[in-house]
This record gives sequence, C-alpha cells and structure tokens, in this order.
Amino acid sequence: MLEDRKAKILKAVVEEYIQTAQPVGSGHIADAPGIGVSPATVRNELVQLEKQGYLHQPHTSAGRVPTDKGYRYFVDSLDMPTLGPLESDQISSFFDASHGELERLLHETAHLLVGLTDCTAVVVGPGPQAATVRSIQMVRVAHRTAIVVAVLSNGAVEKATVELEEDITDDDVETVTRLLTSERLGRTLDESVEHELGIDGRHVQLAAAAVGALVVPQNDDPDNVFMGGQSRVVSAFDAIEKVREVLAVLERQLVVVSLIRDVLARGQTVSIGTETGVEPLNECSLVVAPYEVDGQQVGTIGVLGPTRLNYPQALSAVAVVSQRLGDRLSEG
Repeated sequence: MLEDRKAKILKAVVEEYIQTAQPVGSGHIADAPGIGVSPATVRNELVQLEKQGYLHQPHTSAGRVPTDKGYRYFVDSLDMPTLGPLESDQISSFFDASHGELERLLHETAHLLVGLTDCTAVVVGPGPQAATVRSIQMVRVAHRTAIVVAVLSNGAVEKATVELEEDITDDDVETVTRLLTSERLGRTLDESVEHELGIDGRHVQLAAAAVGALVVPQNDDPDNVFMGGQSRVVSAFDAIEKVREVLAVLERQLVVVSLIRDVLARGQTVSIGTETGVEPLNECSLVVAPYEVDGQQVGTIGVLGPTRLNYPQALSAVAVVSQRLGDRLSEG
C-alpha cells in the first residue's frame, strides 16, 4: 500500500492522463483538488513513485505517465463507480425497448456498450448447452422431413431438420413431440434422460435424432461472439504497426473470448496491459463481467480500450449492462 499522499498524487496523475493523454507535470498536480502541497513536494513524490514502478517519464523534460502497475493500483483502489443519470436512462430505455431474436439483442448490446464507453465491445452469447428447454416440438414439413424447434431459457430458438423413415406417420410425429416435451422440458438439450418402460423404440430413436440434430451443429461453434466499435480502440494508437497488430487480434474472435475467460478465471474484472498475456494488446486494457440467466452464468460482456481508458466509466457501464442483459434474458 502507498502512503496517503503518494496514493492521492498517483490517482491525480492517472485521472489527468486518462483525460488528456499527455504526460502530467508536477505543477498541474499541485493544483489538483485534495493535493494541498507545493509543486516541489509533488516532484519529490513523483520521483519516488517512478522509482517504485508506478509511473515513468517518457523523457527528461516531460511529465509522468502511469505504468501498468500504476493503473492497477488506481483500479484496485476504486470504490465501485456509478453511472450518471443520462447513461442509466439510456440503458433502461434500450432494454425496455429490446425485443426480437437473441442474436439481434446481443449485437445491439455490443453497440450500446460502444456508445457508453467509446471502446471496442465484446458480447459472448450463451451456448445452448448451458440453457434449459422451455418448449420443444417436431413439425412434419414433407413426407420424409420434419423440423424440430426448441425455445431455450437463454432466449435462443434452435431449429434443425430431421429425416423421417418411410413408415413414420403424423401420429408418430405428435407422439415424439409429447415425448420430447416430457423428457426435455426444464433440462438442457444434451442432458441424458431415463426412458420409461413401454415407450415405442421408434419414438425414442426419433426423439434422440431430433435432440442430436439440435446439439451437434452447435458443437462446431460453441460461442456466439458479437463485437462492435473495433475502430475505437485502434484510434488510440498513432503507430500503424500497432494498429495492425490490434486489429489482427480482434479479427481472431476466439482469442478475445479466451482472454475474457482467463480474466474471469483469475477472479478479476480488469486486465491491464501486459496482464492480458497477449503481446499485441500490451498497451490495451479489458474490462469484463459475466451475466446470468435464472441464476446461472451463461455469457460475458467486455470492453477493450487503451490502457488509459476511463476505468470508472467502463467498470460501471459493464456492470450495469451485464445485470440488465441477464434480467432481460431471464424474462424470456
């Protein structure tokens, strides 16, 4: 822990650098609210903070800028920030008006986050394996073809085509729908079930084929990833090569998803600079939060920006949007 005066000076440097992206001088910090010491004292404290690794000086005549360690101390010292009334109203209006398919909601949620944070936004949609079935039915559409449709607790609607044997009747299809409903309602699609004795084997086989058709395609693409505002993060960098490197990472969506999961697995909500472990993102920070449906964690959201991103704004926006998204999906 830093001494109180050093902590206040470091906080002032971080806040000023977030706002201006310019090295911060001692004279400016001495005039900041709550500091109350001379520029000479501030200079001495800045030297000590630099020696301790919280700040660095780009060149001799420049002011100081935060290091990853400095940002980490700043973030860990924050009280949970709250959104302003305008942003809160914007989020409420968005979710009050949100309707339609899950994919559209997640896509629009990503763009909502872009507007709130001026960062690149990532929304990882819930996989069907984590969701329970709210309704399921099989509908015959041709003599040898049926469609099975399942509405899941995460708001997704899964559809698949099933080939029928020549002797399958309409009564058989209705029986399979009743069997699917009794076996799958309230369960996940891939959960194993015990079949009751006396059920016709053909119906069991057709029900299994229907569930298999719903689940198998999802195994090839387990994550629905929705991104927005990719240009926001790269606009923070002047070097063309850095821009290319960051864009290359963002195009590899599964890398971003893995990074989000790693951050949450470490028990963090913020990953700063080199903490990401992804070299092209060494000058970026990621703020993440999971969202829940019916009390079960099913997906995550996050924003990616330069290390000098507005952490209080990003943390509060991600926290509120993740809560509201989970509530919206729980409503069905």
